[in-house]
Amino acid sequence: MDLILVNEADEPIGVMEKIEVHKKALLHRAFSIFIFNHKNQLLLQQRALSKYHSAGLWSNTCCSHPEPGEETAVSASRRLKEEMGFEAPLKFAFQLIYKAEFDNQLTEHELDHVFVGRYDGDVFPNQDEVNETVYLSIEDVLSEMKTKPQMFTEWFKIILPRLAHHIKETGI
Repeated sequence: MDLILVNEADEPIGVMEKIEVHKKALLHRAFSIFIFNHKNQLLLQQRALSKYHSAGLWSNTCCSHPEPGEETAVSASRRLKEEMGFEAPLKFAFQLIYKAEFDNQLTEHELDHVFVGRYDGDVFPNQDEVNETVYLSIEDVLSEMKTKPQMFTEWFKIILPRLAHHIKETGI
């Protein structure tokens, strides 16, 4: 899979193969989706144990990279269906840049578009992507992050506190 390389203004500057991008720690476009139920609980996923990084760690509902030529919001909706087995309206919340290094010499350096949505139906996760799912309140997740940070993906630990603040200011 090719990823979209971007500058800090989110302007495309090229494409490159996914693993090569992560080896070279190049800034690329990504998205993270946070789905909430009617109780305002966040749908978390435990990443599949076969993932090439952050395997078995808990994270936001869905995250991935848009394909070259694909609008980020369109890609987010497509991946939510592919990864979690359902569709839900998504609303853009904010974007941020983060960089996280992993033990396997790979680095995520992403300009991440954060989307939120609501959904109360059944979840049918793709077993190649997701090991397990659970709904929890943001407060409970933030508390768990403080006591057991090793259980969560690096990007999730960066994004969730900012999202919690955003939700207090603007709602879901």
